[in-house]
Amino acid sequence: MSKMKIRKDDQVKVVSGKETGKTGKVLRVDIEKGRVVLERLNMMKKHTKPHPKKNPQGGVIEREAPIDASNVMLVCPACGQPTRVGYRLLDGGGKVRKCRRDNCGKDIDKA
Repeated sequence: MSKMKIRKDDQVKVVSGKETGKTGKVLRVDIEKGRVVLERLNMMKKHTKPHPKKNPQGGVIEREAPIDASNVMLVCPACGQPTRVGYRLLDGGGKVRKCRRDNCGKDIDKA
């Protein structure tokens, strides 16, 4: 996957998988693997050995696991609904993401 329409700090809604229906903020985006990490969603437990610098105690750590980008939809900040992403060309030659909903159509990015 070479291009992704979801970026860091976007608000997204999970549309498929065990976290279906929940919304969260995007923490990281992995373009090569086509995956996103959402804040406090898709939590996993990782068992770690004691390490003098990283984790002197060891034990079980809970952290977010990545979700495939096809399982989330961007939430439009204007209408608050999950939407597909379109683009609008600016006069200066740039592009801005926009909401594809019929009744909204507003820009998602700040121009």
